[in-house]
Parts: sequence; structure tokens; C-alpha cells
Amino acid sequence: MSKNNSAAAENPASRFPVIRNIEATAIPRWLAAGWRDCRAAGLASLFYGCCFAVAGWLMYFVFAKAYALFAGLTTGFLLVGPFLAIGLYDLSRRMERGEAPRLAPTLAAWRSNLPNVGLFAALLTIVLLIWARASMVVFALFFTGGLPGFADVVHGVLTFEQPEFSLVYFAVGGFFAAFVFAIGAISLPLMFDRKTDAITAAIASLVVCGRNPGPMLLWAGSIALVVGIGFATLFIGLIIATPLVGHATWHAYRELVADDECASATTP
Repeated sequence: MSKNNSAAAENPASRFPVIRNIEATAIPRWLAAGWRDCRAAGLASLFYGCCFAVAGWLMYFVFAKAYALFAGLTTGFLLVGPFLAIGLYDLSRRMERGEAPRLAPTLAAWRSNLPNVGLFAALLTIVLLIWARASMVVFALFFTGGLPGFADVVHGVLTFEQPEFSLVYFAVGGFFAAFVFAIGAISLPLMFDRKTDAITAAIASLVVCGRNPGPMLLWAGSIALVVGIGFATLFIGLIIATPLVGHATWHAYRELVADDECASATTP
């Protein structure tokens, strides 16, 4: 083997990560670990939660009159959440290494693999814009009764008072959410931690979901439930919900992807 090939084999970013199989019982463990990190990081963790909450309030005030667009952007907010949580991944990794959970060094965590993180962020942005547009089309075609108010939208979606609208909205939104979750379940923690390229990280995330469909489906539902509570409290709950999910996602990544030493030991 040449010197160049040997160096490539030793570089974690150059090889496909080893994916573990997990059980659904891992999910409470991830959430518990995430909560411990929230408490240990303190104000540093809450800072990111406040950023999520402020973003939610800004969207509400800017798009308060455009209910169909606001609905799409609110859902899209969930889609780009993993990118915004890179600072939380950095906090968890620092505490994992026994370092103090300081906020300042994590603010530029995305710079460690900027080209690939930027590429993935661009993909999420494109999906967000397409979903926002699709949401408006669904409202225009299926929501009856004139221009809806925000309460009308929430009532119509949750009560199935307009079943055709609710079914189409959930079907279209579910497609986008499933796609983004499948390619993003571990992508950004992997890119951040090992400097992996965006394509390899997205494929690894697909492999994780393919090997663990049941647990990952439950994990997606758990994320939606926790963040949904944050939205239901007029975004105030996001101050706690988003750091909890961000830290828990880091621990999910750690359990789903074998570390370099384990990967080397199992490679023939």
C-alpha cells in the first residue's frame, strides 16, 4: 500500500463510518443524556434555545398575516434545526472530553468543516423553500372558507374538520420531513466530528435509517413531540426543547456510529 493510500486509510474523514444496530430502548437513554448535558452546560445551552425561540417569534411577526406561508416556514424551521444545533453538538463533545462547556468557542463550530456543512445547509434551504411553496399550493387548492386565521389553520389541521385538506397537508409535509430526517439524522454531527464530506454523511444517515427503521421512526416522532411542545407554548418552550433535542442527537450519533478505534478493530 502506498504512503498516500495509507494516510487516507488512517483519516477518519476518508472512510465510510461503521453503523451500529440499536433498539428502541436507546431513545430514552439519548433523551436522558441530552437532559444531563442541558443541565451541565447551563447558560451556554440555554443561549441556543433562546436563539431558536427568537427565530420562532420573528417568523410569527413577519408572517402573521400570511398564514399559509407561515405554516410552511414553521414546519421548515424543524427541517433546518440540525444545522442550527451544531453549537450544541460542540458543547456535548467538549463535556464528553472533560472540558468546560464554554459558549464562545462553540459559536463558530460550523467553521471546522465549512464547505460540506455549507453544502448540506444549502440543500436543507432548498427543501425548505420548496416545502414553503408546496404548503401555499395545498392551502390554495384544499382549504375552504376564505382566508384563514392562524387559529383556523391549527383547528383545521388538528381536528380534521376539513379532512381532504388535512390529509393532503400531512402527506406532503410528511414526505418532506421524512426525506430530510433520513439524510440528516446523523449527517451534521458526523460532518462536525469527523470532517466527513456531505455526500458520505448523507449516505451514512440513510444507512442508519435503513438498518434501524423502527427505532429511527420512533426517534423522529420523539423529536417532533418535544419540539412540537415548544411550538405549542408560543415558542417559549423551545428554550428548553431545542437544546434537549440537540444534545440528545449528539448522543444518538455517538451510539449509532462506531468510534474510530472500534471501526479499525473490526476492519479486516
